[in-house]
Amino acid sequence: MPHSDKKIICLRPDGGVSVITPADNCPLTFEEIVKKDVPNGWKYKIVNKDEVPSDRSFRNAWTVDEADVTDGVGTGEGGE
Repeated sequence: MPHSDKKIICLRPDGGVSVITPADNCPLTFEEIVKKDVPNGWKYKIVNKDEVPSDRSFRNAWTVDEADVTDGVGTGEGGE
């Protein structure tokens, strides 16, 4: 299943936002990707790709309201 229309946003402890972009050919489900890639304790949300700023120079200024990051919290099960 291609993942090209979705991304995972994560709220970092420093208040910044990280974006995980799964590869289209990734055989994992989004739930498996979250388990593997979202660090322990980080809130996350799966969003449509058009919700993420396309201008990478703006990414560091992008903020997300913590109340909107509602899909779960990473468990860090994937290791490092």
